[in-house]
Amino acid sequence: MSLPHHSEYKDCGVEWPEEVPKYWKILKLRRCLFVAEGQVNPEYSPYKEMVLIAPNHIESNTGKIILLETAEEQGAESGKYLCQEGDVIYCKIRPALRKVCIAPQDCLCSADMYPLRPLKLLFNRFLFWFLLSEQFSTRAILESDRVAMPKINRESLKELSIAFPPIEEQTSIAAFLDFETASLSALIAEQERLIELLKEKRQAVISHAVTKGLDPDVPMKDSGIEWLGEVPEHWEVKRLKFLCKVQTGDKDTVNAVVDGAYPFFVRSQTIEKIDTFTFDCEAVLTAGDGVGVGKVFHYVDGKFDFHQRVYMMNQFRFVTGKFFFWYLASTFHKVALEGGAKSTVDSLRMPLFLNFAFALPPKLEQEQIICFIECETAKIDELIAEAHRAIELLKERRSALISAAVTGQIDVRDWTKPEATP
Repeated sequence: MSLPHHSEYKDCGVEWPEEVPKYWKILKLRRCLFVAEGQVNPEYSPYKEMVLIAPNHIESNTGKIILLETAEEQGAESGKYLCQEGDVIYCKIRPALRKVCIAPQDCLCSADMYPLRPLKLLFNRFLFWFLLSEQFSTRAILESDRVAMPKINRESLKELSIAFPPIEEQTSIAAFLDFETASLSALIAEQERLIELLKEKRQAVISHAVTKGLDPDVPMKDSGIEWLGEVPEHWEVKRLKFLCKVQTGDKDTVNAVVDGAYPFFVRSQTIEKIDTFTFDCEAVLTAGDGVGVGKVFHYVDGKFDFHQRVYMMNQFRFVTGKFFFWYLASTFHKVALEGGAKSTVDSLRMPLFLNFAFALPPKLEQEQIICFIECETAKIDELIAEAHRAIELLKERRSALISAAVTGQIDVRDWTKPEATP
């Protein structure tokens, strides 16, 4: 898509935007909008019956509201701001400055947000897109760094400048961005769906290989394990406790060292670092409690250490370390929390773990399965990486388009919405 530029530009006299079309106005935000003040108690009627919007209810970078519940339904306490329909609700806390939306009705917003009410000079959707621009967010972050709390305060926000054209052109810019960003968001969603499908295929490829083998014509037998079903007739079924030694670590999260010399396995898929090691061997590790139970698995062959609530398996018998890893990682989630404690965190019990059933082919066949899995998953992983790269490019395109439109670097006055393809 190629769009024209304006014929003449002028220097803004501010850091951003550096220049805008000659006829655009440049004003402080305090002269263009009203920042609502005075909080109300959401526990009192009629406020408790009003929709309450908080930062976690808004999708970053898109303005999509993903939750519409009343203050009473959310059990809201303490002061909230009262918003009018059409107000631009802007998150003031630094981690969520890209969370902006337009109030769909008279509602409340959390104290972490500012209700911004544009005056006659500003169209609310133009202001919405301006606040979502990368450069404005950068300026807001710089302002938030100057105060003790990581947020942009009311006065600092009002002192920031905005450049804008006449209302008619603001409306055109907003319509252009509504359409084009929605198109880009749809393409991003397609890539995200592709990634999920590829992950499902990856899981299916691994699971089938380690439980059914590579020969589709091999005779099968009942494994005697409900979740496992049939396995190749010449495979053995053994319990985990007969295949390896199992133990927990003796380190805690605080023992992690930034840029440490050795891998430090905790209850997360993220591998930390540490300056000491307890083991130097081939091993498989998994989370013993927390949200990682049945989901977090690591294979290592070398020097490492691990958390006191992580299970480490080594000294493998009848099974190669890598086959053990692929089998456990692809099947254990099916039984991971049977008999587990649900009081505060999910907990993996040692008896269940030790009695987990493995279907084992001969060692040579294990090696063939490992080679197949590594080859096939490498192909799928590359496709996933390509989809992630496509998403990043689409996000960069969306960000650049927003910045160009709200600063007049492109002229969309004659833009018209394309007709839908039948």
